[in-house]
Amino acid sequence: MLYLFLDTNSRPTIYLSVQIFEGATHVNVSHVIHDLSFGPKYPGIHNPLDGTERILRGASGTFKYYIKIVPTEYRYLSKEVLPTNQFSVTEYFVPMTESDRTWPAVYFLYDLSPITVTIKEEHRSFLHFITRLCAVLGGTFALTGMLDRWMYKLLEAIYKMS
Repeated sequence: MLYLFLDTNSRPTIYLSVQIFEGATHVNVSHVIHDLSFGPKYPGIHNPLDGTERILRGASGTFKYYIKIVPTEYRYLSKEVLPTNQFSVTEYFVPMTESDRTWPAVYFLYDLSPITVTIKEEHRSFLHFITRLCAVLGGTFALTGMLDRWMYKLLEAIYKMS
């Protein structure tokens, strides 16, 4: 694995890098992100960059990951609170050309949200289950009743025409 730190104000560093890589377009910034998180994981969390694989073949460029971090509190049934973070990401890739005066890179640019999200585990009562079941059944009966009425009127209109 090669780690290269470039100081763009230093001509010897750029010259040495050009000698090693034969130009910026020959630098391969392919990468795999196995796991990226900003705090401990809680049940049901999905980190969008986990398992991300970006392999470049015959090209080079700059990857930019714009990450929006949201502070999160996960409250367990036991009233224990787990302070952590969740995030969303937007990814951009800019391919290199021979005339570019920049070097290929992978950037992680992040922004912290001022709002905290709270996620609570809850038990639902049996009465809540019955209420939701009645709502689903009532909606189903109402919809089938409307469909029956529309079909009846449609068929009645077709028979009147003939």
